[in-house]
Amino acid sequence: MTIGTVTADATGPGPGPAQPSGAAGRLGSAGPAAAVALPPRAERAERAEEAADRLRTAAVEAVAVTWVDNAGITRVKAVPLGGLTHAAQWGVGTAPCFDVFLADDAITTSPIIGGPTGDLRLYPDLDRVVPLAAQPGWAWAPGDRYTQGGAPHPGCQRLFARRAQAAAAERGLALKAGIEVEWVVALAGSPQEEPQYPTHGPAYGMHRLTDLSDYLRDVLRALREQGLEVLQIHPEYSPGQFEVSVAPEGPVGAADTSVLVRHTVRAVSAEHGLRVSFAPVVEAGAVGNGGHLHLSLWREGRNLGHGGPGPHGLTAEAEGFLAGVLDALPELLVLGCSSPAGYLRLVPSHWAGAYQCWGLENREAALRLVTGSTGERAAAANAEVKCFDASANPYLAVGGVIAAGLAGLDQRLALPPEFTGDPAAAEPGTVPRLPTGPAESLAAYERSAVLREALGEPLYQAVLAVRRAESEQYAAATPEELAAATRWRY
Repeated sequence: MTIGTVTADATGPGPGPAQPSGAAGRLGSAGPAAAVALPPRAERAERAEEAADRLRTAAVEAVAVTWVDNAGITRVKAVPLGGLTHAAQWGVGTAPCFDVFLADDAITTSPIIGGPTGDLRLYPDLDRVVPLAAQPGWAWAPGDRYTQGGAPHPGCQRLFARRAQAAAAERGLALKAGIEVEWVVALAGSPQEEPQYPTHGPAYGMHRLTDLSDYLRDVLRALREQGLEVLQIHPEYSPGQFEVSVAPEGPVGAADTSVLVRHTVRAVSAEHGLRVSFAPVVEAGAVGNGGHLHLSLWREGRNLGHGGPGPHGLTAEAEGFLAGVLDALPELLVLGCSSPAGYLRLVPSHWAGAYQCWGLENREAALRLVTGSTGERAAAANAEVKCFDASANPYLAVGGVIAAGLAGLDQRLALPPEFTGDPAAAEPGTVPRLPTGPAESLAAYERSAVLREALGEPLYQAVLAVRRAESEQYAAATPEELAAATRWRY
């Protein structure tokens, strides 16, 4: 299964530089290739003019175009509204070395990507451009990165997710996904200060919601004005912690929405004199911020997680897909639990999914099966990957899960026996524990032919370089030092 492809823009000024050999240099099938091809330049210009007209009526003056790097940090280039058409036609310059930035802005290198040489073009996705309700005068759009010659940048994480989604579509499969967003809100202060919380209400308590009801109302209002459908918002377990869930959509759209939701929460927090952390842990030893990925598999409008002969109504395709995901979770942690701080969160009996098992509504299993209530299961049945956190690049997370799931279908995998209860209470060795640190997950990642081929060699190596560098960076840190170092980076 090859997801990595490169395709030149026929309207560009000429062929781009030679692409590296390996998975990313081999042409895949027409579906994934077409999914990342730039539309003709004239079409891009026309659509940008239409978008600019809409944004002008909303008093927008500038557009922030974002991408997420391999450390999980959202980076940005902004253009004035009058420059949106040029950006859509020719892109905005960005350096390839952003692919080897660490969360603290240190820079490493990789065998293919790294160093000061080269340039890319960042193109806004005009289908997602939206005025920012909490930042008057600004709009936002996710961006895709291409070479100066118009070929897809093989290190672009969003293009990887788009190719993965297209690879599933080639098989007649569609996916719906949603990423839960959890965060901790604190009073404004310097990065060196310990967090001081604006509420001391109990976990999941109405007390906490009452204390911050104006703030949460403004979060809801901003999300609604940006066209997002909120399913629920509520206090979470740790001090100052909340969660918001939005309606499912396609995998790439879900990743985009995750970025937008986090940005919106941060902007509303600033309006209220608050600061926010999406870091895996805010305080060592406390329950952390998850980035749980919900997904369901569909064919011709039918939810394959319902009405089948498999466990709890799974069809054979849904079971094979989920079995592939479950089998690959150790290496998928490199994509879905990107910060070394994530392993401070990924501990037993914290509802973090620290064990490589699955179960119906089992919040301690890394893969939780959710059937939904009687009467809505045909629409609601899905699975939740609980071991991912908010340090993940969401495009890498969804793309990696799709690749693993499709490999499970190819290998005709079946789920192992279901586990009920807390696996931490089981006989030792009964249920495999997921990696407890970056070294274990990196070893699994380096053994994974599926992820290496799916990501393509440039992106695979860049991710590996960043994870190794951050693992070495914090190898001697105490849990308290690691939490403090990453607390306000996410």
